[in-house]
Amino acid sequence: MRASPGTMAVAAAMAVTTALAVGCARFDDSTASPFTPEPSFGAAEIDPVDPDAPPTSTTPSVPGPPPGPCVDLDPNVIATCLDTTGGLVMLPGGVSALVAERRTGRIMQVTQGQSPIEIARIDVDSSGDGGLLDLALSPSFTEDGLLYAYITTQSDNRVVRIAAGDTPKNVLTGIPRGTQGNRGALDFYNPSQLLVLTGDAGDPAAAASPSSLAGKLLRVESLVPDQSGPTPQIALSGIGTAGDVCIDPSGGIWVTDRTIVEDRLQRIDPLGAVISPVWTWPDRPGVAGCGAGPGAVAISLTNAKAVAVLATDQDTGAVTAAPSLLVQDRYGQLNGAALAPDGQIWVSTVNKNGNAPGPNDDRVVKIPVPAGGGGFD
Repeated sequence: MRASPGTMAVAAAMAVTTALAVGCARFDDSTASPFTPEPSFGAAEIDPVDPDAPPTSTTPSVPGPPPGPCVDLDPNVIATCLDTTGGLVMLPGGVSALVAERRTGRIMQVTQGQSPIEIARIDVDSSGDGGLLDLALSPSFTEDGLLYAYITTQSDNRVVRIAAGDTPKNVLTGIPRGTQGNRGALDFYNPSQLLVLTGDAGDPAAAASPSSLAGKLLRVESLVPDQSGPTPQIALSGIGTAGDVCIDPSGGIWVTDRTIVEDRLQRIDPLGAVISPVWTWPDRPGVAGCGAGPGAVAISLTNAKAVAVLATDQDTGAVTAAPSLLVQDRYGQLNGAALAPDGQIWVSTVNKNGNAPGPNDDRVVKIPVPAGGGGFD
């Protein structure tokens, strides 16, 4: 749906704070930091499991529902029958997540064993690869219920803030848009700094130009909507098609992107030094969402239909072994990724972008990490 920025509105059903409090997620009110609890691949105390083994039920005596549209017997499937997804972010407490539907502009809350709930809807321009592209929680989300979204409008790509019962407010506008290359991503580095990853909008020259917001990782410190503030600082230039930005517990920033030559994983260390690239994929598997723990990074691969896990040195961030692949070809094309406090990786699919979606697509799925594998100890 095409819409001008002035007509963006949150659906009447929005009530973010109310909806989250009433039904589906229990929050730990003591958590006010965006990194609490800090996701860590090594934190989970789960039985060793092979995520590539066929799913099994832990309660064989209880018959499940019959298979059919929107009913998935795989116990790792969190939600089904979504439209093609954008970004994915865990909610406080780790039992629910918010997932963006790229084309519809809907923000959906997903919880194991419950039907998805529409929390908000934003008017977006979903032509090409644009739309509702990523989400981030306010650092004080448990108190204010605020969300930030990266969206495409008819005139640009932009970051907006969403509050219950209000229209979306502009935080950063004027990010170039194109027929392709509109993907973008968000994550809070600290309570006063939002990281904004922008695509090149199909123009590699703009990505290299310091005068353009395209193809950059930006540090945005002016978060008051509709007010002029400091110019965003450029932390990284030359981004192609944006994948994701994620932060490890040490403060290292990880960035995925796709270029015409290769897909890349880049890192900025806690002191701001760019380590580029950490890893490249000449076969271009379609790097997308990421989640970073103390000794590993997990990346959704769209074209390769898998989750890549890269073991990393906790001190330097160097990749110490070739990536291993989890759940390859099991769930189709993957996009969003987020780490749950129990050490599992939640991912979202984008099979409706292709020609052969399954009857339950698109889905949100949790990926167990094998104990002792891939540098997750």
